[in-house]
Amino acid sequence: MSWVDALSTRTLTLWAGDELCAAEAAATPTHGGLLRICSQRLSLIFFCAMEIKKINTPDAPAPGGHYSQAVVYNGLVFVSGQLSIDPRTGEKRLGSIEEQTEQVLRNVAAILEAAGSDLSRVLKMTVYVADIKLWEAVNRVYARVMGEHRPARAVVPTGELHYGFLIEIEAIAATSA
Repeated sequence: MSWVDALSTRTLTLWAGDELCAAEAAATPTHGGLLRICSQRLSLIFFCAMEIKKINTPDAPAPGGHYSQAVVYNGLVFVSGQLSIDPRTGEKRLGSIEEQTEQVLRNVAAILEAAGSDLSRVLKMTVYVADIKLWEAVNRVYARVMGEHRPARAVVPTGELHYGFLIEIEAIAATSA
């Protein structure tokens, strides 16, 4: 017999061993929980249909396609790949790899801030570089900006990136709440 035997809009019926337990579900469209009691045991069961929150800030470049700057789900921020674009002017910053890396990290930081996070809460970054020979310069800027924080990281040499960019970075971070 399945744990979840019947589900109505208000009542969830569960099987626990040979006992039938029912509990009122007090759920919202974004989160919920229920309490059940069986044989004087108390257990809390959470069921989630959590909302995916889209992040859009004017402090980072507007998406160039059908995607969000970031999404927040279950306490995590997933930042889309960021390029070296000035968010105020929309200008592509095609300067040195150091300049591009700094701009990209500023864009990532702005999105994280809009999502209730920051660079110190980054769990993983994926860095795409047009040429692996650029890595030493990228790593110097990255280390300076990130300071003592050392999230997990992957570096992916891609060959030519679109529009002549040399670097793109995506991130996963925890929210501060």
